[in-house]
Formats: sequence, structure tokens, C-alpha cells
Amino acid sequence: MRFVVERDALAEAVAWIARSLPSRPVLPVLSGLQLQAAPDGLTLSCFDYEVSARISVDADVAEPGTALVPGRLLAEITRSLPGHPVEVDDADDVTLTCGPASFSLVTLPIGEYPRLPDLPRLAGTVDGGVFATAIGQVTPAASRDDTLPVITGVNVEVDGDTITLVATDRYRLAIRELAWNPARPGGRSTLLVPAKTLADAARMMSAGVPVRVMTRGADGGKGPAMADAMIGFESGGRRLTTRLIAGEYIKYSSKFPADFGSYGDMPAVPLTEAVRRVALVAERGSSVRLSFEPGKVTIEAGTKGQARARESVAADFAGDESAIAFSPQYLLDGLTAALTAASQGPQGPQGSQGPHGGDSAGADRDAAAPPTEGRIRLQFTSPTKPALITGNPSRDDPDPAEPSTPDYRYLVVPLRALAGA
Repeated sequence: MRFVVERDALAEAVAWIARSLPSRPVLPVLSGLQLQAAPDGLTLSCFDYEVSARISVDADVAEPGTALVPGRLLAEITRSLPGHPVEVDDADDVTLTCGPASFSLVTLPIGEYPRLPDLPRLAGTVDGGVFATAIGQVTPAASRDDTLPVITGVNVEVDGDTITLVATDRYRLAIRELAWNPARPGGRSTLLVPAKTLADAARMMSAGVPVRVMTRGADGGKGPAMADAMIGFESGGRRLTTRLIAGEYIKYSSKFPADFGSYGDMPAVPLTEAVRRVALVAERGSSVRLSFEPGKVTIEAGTKGQARARESVAADFAGDESAIAFSPQYLLDGLTAALTAASQGPQGPQGSQGPHGGDSAGADRDAAAPPTEGRIRLQFTSPTKPALITGNPSRDDPDPAEPSTPDYRYLVVPLRALAGA
């Protein structure tokens, strides 16, 4: 095997694949990253029997071949290479030469490496920017407690031409609905997808580039079929597959109150920025408090004996209960996601990470709808009952007494209720 590849293209591809490598592989060989050089270019891949990732890169291939090398070490090496083309050969070990730098890697036994799974059948397609934004809005709410695997996933409900993404950690619940193009109109299914893998999939998505979604055994059911249940995403030369989580998701619809006694309607960007600033002085376990009065909301937080902060933002308010407090991070997660919805509107041009990358889904915003025009609505009944955060692209919100259902909803338990739990 011998080929030459651009340094930046190789480093980006290896970094993306390395995110899917297991942190504690059950077999040493599963820590490997597979390099396959063929006349049409270079393919990098990994698979640990749960998650597989594959990416194609342009390369000048002199001699085709396949090698398996330590994946995380290769990622460290490619990230540090100087800005020259990289020549790779496996005359003995796998050697990378980049300008004056040269590295030799001992190969892992390719014969013991598992074969990558075939893609399941096509379920439908969706715009990469829309899907990446939706994923970024719900995944922060997924639990990280591995003792409860079901809530570490994102519940993906497909009903005709609508997908609903749901995530919760029991203290907040995020829901996002979006349109897509199903391969078989009228179909219904439920898939429980690991949240981390879904977030990694968002990194391969770009606005305007369709994402192919493939499923196998995804009936939302139980039994033997679930052992093989899988979902796959393919876009822009990248492919990611993962096994689904077995189990039944929580009955989340009943968590939403039928009505709320109070609501505040605020400009999205000023509110989010004010909460972010005030939260800087909130100590661990303390709250950010929102107090409403005619024409404004005051955000307050503090660390005893060290610092306090307060800031006011314009607000339209109605209701009997005028104050509520939240965990700073829970509140910021909801406001950030609602800000995206408020600045873009339903099914509008959604943010993405740019071509194949970026730090978070939904980072870009539609220039035709400045974020300052967006509004955020906070609805609540008491300091101990869940509150609802939603976003709207204009001040012309529906009547709060008879609101329509927005594409994004974030239900969060106030901090007083958490402390008393």
C-alpha cells in the first residue's frame, strides 16, 4: 500500500473517524482504524460491533492495499503534522512521511478485525442543515447515566413525512419536530438512537446536502429483531451506523401540563446573553432566578461571599406567579436551542456546521431573519412545577390561551423542585 494525500484532508478524516472509536475496547483490535487504498481513493473506517464509521478521501494511490493501525495514535499524529502532503506506505510497518517529519506505526492484525456492517434499507432523506440543527437542539437533554440506557438515547418517531426527536434526563425534556422525505409514504416507526452517536452524525451534515437515513429492524418493538436493529446515516462521502437501544421509551406526552398560569415573552438574543453573563457568578448547585414585573424581567444569581450579578431585559408578562429559578446549565441549554428556533422559524433555513464540521449543530443563522427579531416564551405555573420554553421568529406569537404547538419545546423542572426532590 502506498499513497499520497493532502495533510488537512487526512487529519480531518482521521479526527472524525476517531470520535467513533471505543474508549475501552473489549478487544485490542477494535481500537484500530482501517486504511483501504484503492485506485479511486482512500477509505478510512472503524467498527466495534456497535458503531461503525466510514469516510472516503481523495488520494493519489500508487499501490492499493489495506492496513489496520492504532486509531487514536494516528489521530494525534495527523493533527500535529506540518502543512505538507502526506505519503503513506506499508513496506514494513505503516510509515507516514510529511515534509521533514516521519512516523512508523506497528500494524494491528487485520485478519481479526470485524467486517463493517452493510447499510440497512433506505428509510428516507432529510436536509442536512435541518437535521443537524434538530439534533443539536435535543441531544443536550439526553441523560448521561449509563445505568438507565433508555434515557441515554434520543427517541426518534417517524410518522409519515414528520420526524419527532425526543430526549430527557428526567429533569428536562426536549422535543423537536421536522419534515423529511420518507422512502415509503405513510410509514410509522420508533427508533431509540444513542444520543452521542446521533450528535457525532450531526457533524457530517451540511445545509443543502441531503442525508440518507437507513434503518433495519426498527419497529420500536421488543424481542429477537431488536438485537439486530440498526440505523445508518450517509452524506457527503461519510457513513455512520449504530445499533439501536433496546427498550421502551417513557410516555412523555403526559409530562406537559394542560395549561400554565403565567408567561413571559422576551427578545431571544438579549435574554440568552443576559442569562449567560449572570450565570458566570452562580456557584455549583445554585440557581439563576427570573423575576417578572411590568415591562421587564430581572435575572439574578450569586455566589455567597464572592459575587452577585443581576441584569434586566424587556419582557411582556401576564400571570399571578412572577418568579421562578432554574439550574444555570439547564436554563442555558433550553434558551440556546429556543434561540435557534426563534431566529430561524419553522422549517426555515437551518444552521449547520459548514461542510463536514464545526463545534455544534445549528451554529449558523439565516441572514434573512436576524436573531434580534426572535422571541422566547417562558410559561410556568409555580416555582415547583415544570416550565416550558419555546421560541418564535417574531413578536406575533399566538394567543397564549390557545397556543399552537411549536416545532421546538423544552420542558424543565425548576431548581426549587430539584432541591426538594
